Amino acid sequence: MSGASQSLEIGRVSPARRPFRFGTPRGSERAWIGAFLIPYGAVFVAFLAYPVAFGLWMGSSPALYGHLARDPKFLPTVVNTLVYVGIGVNVTMFGALLLSGYFLDKSRWIKALLVLFMLPWALPAIPAFVSWHWMLISHHGLVNSLLDQVFDIEGPIWFNEYWLALGANIVATIWKWMPFWTLIFLAGRMAIPQDIYDAADVDGAVGISRFAYVTFPLLGNLYLICTLLSTLWLIGDFTTVNFVSNGAPARMTEVLATYGTHLAFQSGDPPLGAAAMLSLLPLMIPLAILLIRKIRADELQL
Repeated sequence: MSGASQSLEIGRVSPARRPFRFGTPRGSERAWIGAFLIPYGAVFVAFLAYPVAFGLWMGSSPALYGHLARDPKFLPTVVNTLVYVGIGVNVTMFGALLLSGYFLDKSRWIKALLVLFMLPWALPAIPAFVSWHWMLISHHGLVNSLLDQVFDIEGPIWFNEYWLALGANIVATIWKWMPFWTLIFLAGRMAIPQDIYDAADVDGAVGISRFAYVTFPLLGNLYLICTLLSTLWLIGDFTTVNFVSNGAPARMTEVLATYGTHLAFQSGDPPLGAAAMLSLLPLMIPLAILLIRKIRADELQL
């Protein structure tokens, strides 16, 4: 066979090996698609769609919310939730934004410090918060022992005072989640082109002025999206309060997640517990809609 004939044979597409084209899948392709999608669909329905739908059905009776309104613990629990989420989210976000600028330094010891700073986020939540509880409990906890041995100060009984117990919950959640959001803001800062900073230096924007007029406006969309996400996550947070203060003193520092769980499992009233957890839906739904619209509008771009 000549070289020209071989070239024609190589260039000709064999009928048995047609090139892949995007389009409507054929019968065998549909079978493979179904084989891969059915397990994921089953898991989604069994562990997400069904529990959410069942919870909404259990908490759908208006009488349940009337019962909650008459419960003297319900309104303080709502206030606890708003204080816990409001302080926890805002302090975490602002602190993470500031620390992300500190960790921009490329020196080796700053990089090593960043690795240590990320450890609280990397630790499993339950052992970490149980450790917080035992560090603060009674006069024999680690914190009070250090105050006594180092400063000769008698520490307070942390979980006997409302504000101390609530503060312990807030500090614990900030300690746990600030490293994660710091890493997010650090990535956002690193995506800002250096040319913008060079132009700001020429215009005399340095230090706080550069942060206020250059960095923060460019990170504004990212900051808002992270704040909305953190708010949604913290509204439903059960682990921190349950394992740090456990609602002490006398269930005065419970949030809606722990309050609803207490009603459902300890008081034996699952519908009332579901209603308690769903009582913040009028706040969560607008936040979720705002988050989705913001992500679609900005596409997470600086």
